[in-house]
Amino acid sequence: MFYLDLFQNRSKRLEKVHVVIGHKSCDLDSLISAFTYAYFLDKVSPPEVLCLPVLNISRTEFSYFTETRFILEELNISESFHIFRDEINLHQLNNEGKLSLTLVGSNMLASEDKTLESAVVKVINPVEQDDDGFEYRESSSSLVVKEILQEAPELITEQLAHLLRGSILFKWMAVEPKKISEKQEEILSILEEKFPRLPPRDDIISVLQETQFSAQGLSIEQTMLKNLKELSDGEIKVAISSVNMTLEVRVGKAFWHIYAVQNSEYFLLLCCLDQAIHL
Repeated sequence: MFYLDLFQNRSKRLEKVHVVIGHKSCDLDSLISAFTYAYFLDKVSPPEVLCLPVLNISRTEFSYFTETRFILEELNISESFHIFRDEINLHQLNNEGKLSLTLVGSNMLASEDKTLESAVVKVINPVEQDDDGFEYRESSSSLVVKEILQEAPELITEQLAHLLRGSILFKWMAVEPKKISEKQEEILSILEEKFPRLPPRDDIISVLQETQFSAQGLSIEQTMLKNLKELSDGEIKVAISSVNMTLEVRVGKAFWHIYAVQNSEYFLLLCCLDQAIHL
């Protein structure tokens, strides 16, 4: 566990720990952006500052994120390389005055981390507005690439370019192909010109799409937790999720069940039909 061992070995004698943390959804864009930005910070920060990427989920939840695991496995990046949210005490570091935080993919901390707001030094959460005034989210990866190209372009290796390009393509071309902006296209072109041996765009998109929608090996509860979105007003939490499946209602043969999944401080309820769900 490279980063975890590094943190445990050095944290007591360090003056500062700069944590780069992604969104709780652990989507490909926020995860790769967090990894890359922490790598960049590590190269440009003073030696007394330890820069760490932290996945904003527990280690046990990582198995739900099939597309994220796929691209990391393709690049031979082991799961043991990561630090997960349940493996580092950010509140203790903050109380000791050692913590700096960069948020990726969101400008808000989770409700249980609100006391860490004073430690936030940077937010990478790009929101673009088109000519009609419609706001949409750009890729965090493209902003990270842009900053590194400006500050330390020699840090962009072919492996890193593959990660970042895959993240940008997956977020915009696979989901909303008409929404890719000129800024995104410019970043993609720079990476492709710098590393002409990168796989074709369509190949990357196709493989990532197949991986994203694969529920192989996941239970219904795990699939629901993977797609979980949390809404909170500070006192009440509401969990919303969805599952990609075919639903066939067989009249007279439908038996209803309630699946309750306890997660943190709320319950996620899934109501489904017995013999009517095909994964």
